[in-house]
Amino acid sequence: MLFGLAGSVLLTLAGSRLGGGSVTWWFHPPVGSDAGTERVLFYTGIGILIAAWIGLGRVAREPTLRPRDVSLIVAVWSLPVALGVPLFSRDIYSYLAQGTIAHLGMSPYHVAPAVLARYGHAHVLHAVDPFWRHNTAPYGPLFLGVISLIVSVTGAHLVAGALLIRAFDLIGLVLLAVCVPRLARSLGGDPTRAVWLGVASPLVLLQLVAPAHNDLLMAGLLAAGVTLAIERRALLAVAVCALAATVKLPAIVAVAFIVLAWARETERPSLRLARLLEGAGSAVAALAIVTVVTGFGTGWVSSGLFSTPARVHLAITPATDFSWTVAKLGHSLGTSLDFHSVNSVLRLIIFALSAGAVVLLLLRSRRATLAPYLGLALVVLAIGGPALWPWYLSWGVVLLAAWEPAQRSWLLPGALLVGAVLVKPGGILALPLQSSPVVACLWIALALGVVYRWRRRKQGAPATGNDRIGTPNQFAVER
Repeated sequence: MLFGLAGSVLLTLAGSRLGGGSVTWWFHPPVGSDAGTERVLFYTGIGILIAAWIGLGRVAREPTLRPRDVSLIVAVWSLPVALGVPLFSRDIYSYLAQGTIAHLGMSPYHVAPAVLARYGHAHVLHAVDPFWRHNTAPYGPLFLGVISLIVSVTGAHLVAGALLIRAFDLIGLVLLAVCVPRLARSLGGDPTRAVWLGVASPLVLLQLVAPAHNDLLMAGLLAAGVTLAIERRALLAVAVCALAATVKLPAIVAVAFIVLAWARETERPSLRLARLLEGAGSAVAALAIVTVVTGFGTGWVSSGLFSTPARVHLAITPATDFSWTVAKLGHSLGTSLDFHSVNSVLRLIIFALSAGAVVLLLLRSRRATLAPYLGLALVVLAIGGPALWPWYLSWGVVLLAAWEPAQRSWLLPGALLVGAVLVKPGGILALPLQSSPVVACLWIALALGVVYRWRRRKQGAPATGNDRIGTPNQFAVER
């Protein structure tokens, strides 16, 4: 715990000058004599934190360590970065800009932050990354409604506003600490290891807590909703996941999984139909209440929810990787293939394949397999989307962390470690777009490896407790 705390403090202090942006944080210590020294200290702190997390994973195998102990360690490690300058992203200032627009009586779904210069809020606009100053909000009404309230309290004080937003997002971390071990017990997994993977990981600390991404709040609500569904409180679970969708839209996928799994628990067609209608009604009611209370109307279901993420091209996004590679190969062969033209086609193809995989998981999902199948679906959607930021993987990882086969796999902790260090402290992806061909090869190798492991498992692996996950007898024994 102390070793990880030292790393967290070091990266927070050294990162106070590396976060980028025009906002001067409430503490700004001169760590190091120059930017190069600060960068070395910053990554040293990250290395210490990662080493502490790996060491914690070894200790987590011992029966003496309980989930609450790991949660306490997470709280200690999170405290410095929760008080420090936003790192790895400047999205928090976009949240403030969109909340300011809502506070001024305009719709952030139709008005971009650039308008703030006309209303005496140029300091807020200057804090927003220039790339996003002319884009409307892609977030849900519950989240932006709360940000509008925060702006009404903090006024022009950006640091106070950012700290309150981070405090609001940390509700998601608390929900994860409470729900992930409960989920693991229901699935027959190790609750301590589940907290280690889903709550204490460097991906959560560095890519969710440090930048105060609202994905943390969405993931916490998702975990709470799925836990309620497995504990047979389906309607409340649907409502909670619908609330998660009013923070960030991908959570709406959980509503379909929960409603369908609940309906399949009965063989009577009339009761199935009744459950489908009740589940849909619960989701619509939750969405309607948030829409009315926040005052955004139906305008929040805007094209910006879907088009804004597609404006950025990242070298870790499969659609971008293959489009860039195809365009470069075509150019070498003398064709006039354009990256944007190829990307517009491949992006649709890859998204369609991802959507097909999600539908397949949805059709095979039952209450016993709800959490892992939904987790896989959310990871697939993140990978197949128009832009893959590393923290998008947290949508499904927090659910997969409770599943014993994922807990035993090297792939999940490996993805958590790689995802934690792929973004520079200023919010720029560490891999340039020119590295797309190499990353495309890595995606192909990963896909082949997953298919190979799946075929081997299907062809002859002896039945184990993991293969029986979610059978009625197992749930009876656990309960």
